[in-house]
Amino acid sequence: MTTVIVIASALVFFGLLMASIALHELGHLLPAKLFGVKATQYFVGFGRTLWSGRWGETEFGVKLLPFGGYVRLIGMYPPARDAGPDAVETAGPVTRLASMAREAEYENITPADHGRLFYEKPTWQKIIVMAGGPAMNFLLAFLIFLGVNLAFGSYQPTLTVSTVSQCVVPAARAGQTCTASDPASPASLAGVRPGDRIVSFNGVPVTSWNKLSDLIRANTSHAATVVVERSGQRVTLKTVDTITTGVPDRLDPSRTVEAGFFGVSPQQQLVHPGVVGTAQQMWTLTEQSTVALVGFPVKVWHVAADVVTGKPRNINGPISIVGASQVAGEIATLPGLTLGDRVATWFLMLGSVNLFVALLNCVPLLPLDGGHIAGAVYEGLKRAGARVLRRPDPGHVDTARMLPVAYVVGAFLLVSGLVLVVADIVSPLQLR
Repeated sequence: MTTVIVIASALVFFGLLMASIALHELGHLLPAKLFGVKATQYFVGFGRTLWSGRWGETEFGVKLLPFGGYVRLIGMYPPARDAGPDAVETAGPVTRLASMAREAEYENITPADHGRLFYEKPTWQKIIVMAGGPAMNFLLAFLIFLGVNLAFGSYQPTLTVSTVSQCVVPAARAGQTCTASDPASPASLAGVRPGDRIVSFNGVPVTSWNKLSDLIRANTSHAATVVVERSGQRVTLKTVDTITTGVPDRLDPSRTVEAGFFGVSPQQQLVHPGVVGTAQQMWTLTEQSTVALVGFPVKVWHVAADVVTGKPRNINGPISIVGASQVAGEIATLPGLTLGDRVATWFLMLGSVNLFVALLNCVPLLPLDGGHIAGAVYEGLKRAGARVLRRPDPGHVDTARMLPVAYVVGAFLLVSGLVLVVADIVSPLQLR
């Protein structure tokens, strides 16, 4: 029965991920239709077509490989400005590649389509069309996080101490119990007790757990005097030295950094943040996701190396759509969680995926949406500069010449996706 629940939960979560992809592409299609851009295809998935139907001039459908989607907008590349009929034959490989892509594009363009081609549209319309996909994912992420906060709430750390570490465990043995050789934690030496509410650290009043954590980390191995509220009384505890040790990085938990350690854990309080609180949460998650995105190539390499060498997966490492669905299935059977906790965790995962997809598509490289946005912005700036300087219109920016970059980025994303899918099948994340 447990296996059935895991599989069913994974499939439902996978369906929600595909719905997010479909909405991302809808974010492109709707403004394209609004601005009169000809859109001939709207598909979820790649490869062989499983089902399709036509609505007006646009074919809608689902393809075999459910790892993305696309909207085909006609006229993405402007006409070439060749010097003559032999220009392609005598040109370099980049120009020839751009010419081949342009020829394939213009096979489906008729004289009646002029005025409806993507490259002909004003810069602001191009930006809105290409930004529509990431904007849809940002909106989905915000609405999902807000819905979870309002319906279930979220746990946030308080300044009341839940547990006190009895020793300092080295980073290499993180999560293990104390041994006789491990030094006592500064908090235990200072006399902190569970239930104490921390009021100040080295004379600095603290109003949140994050503030306290920042002060402790920055203190490294220096003296620390902590004031707590205990049984209604303020008590100044014994001054001790915090210890510099390896702790998880705030923005990248998979990376260990040297920082001060005190040895207390907070009690968690269930709160219901509104719009402002949700926006603050999203900003923190955006910072963390941006750091993860920057380190994505290295992290994929580490995943591949761990699979080859048989090491267990890093729980903070990247996963594929398959892996995310597997984790969702596992969450459905984890002991100690209420139904509300399971559903909330599910949707928090879905919101996080949408946020990451939005940020990934903002990278200013083709074939990502950010690459097309960057091309439109560059074209707009060139034309605006020409108007200011009273020079001739420089014309459209030939984004087809960036196809080599698009192929390299596309190949990297394809290989990364395959590596993560294989890793999630061969060596899935273990939550327990």
